[in-house]
Amino acid sequence: MDWYSTVFELIDMRSFSNLWFWIVLAVVWSSASHWVLGVPFDMVTRARRKGDKAAEDLTDLLRINTGRLLYISEEAGLWIIAAGAFFLTGFAVLGWVYGVEIAQALFLLGFPMSLVSLLSVRTAKALHEKDTDLNAVYKRLGRHRLIVQALGMVSIFVTAMWGMYVNLSIGVLGG
Repeated sequence: MDWYSTVFELIDMRSFSNLWFWIVLAVVWSSASHWVLGVPFDMVTRARRKGDKAAEDLTDLLRINTGRLLYISEEAGLWIIAAGAFFLTGFAVLGWVYGVEIAQALFLLGFPMSLVSLLSVRTAKALHEKDTDLNAVYKRLGRHRLIVQALGMVSIFVTAMWGMYVNLSIGVLGG
């Protein structure tokens, strides 16, 4: 028995039956819902409860992160969208036309995260242009986090259903 077959027996290299894929999926969505525009959400709740220095720290960090996000979107936004659309289209075609499982997994990770990115730019613009009142900032950040969590739940559900379908169809066809 050679080394490669031992490794491939030990670690299943298919995406949807691989534990590492599911760990990555959980970490990606956990991080996306915790870090709202680059600010940890516990900082938002602390600023809402305590005010003063915590609120000042939050507004400083939000000003820096929203400015950075808006600068990137204005300077390279079109190129980022074009590259993202290219890769997502490639993953979709490779995944569902040619049946490449890793491409399906990358699409199911990447497409919802691209929606989160667009939502983040939209929220950053709204915070930069409209929201100067701290209560409005808290409300907008909370709404942003809620939408990200909803996207995450739908994404995890769809990915789990598709993963089970793939695993069952491969199990039935393979066995």
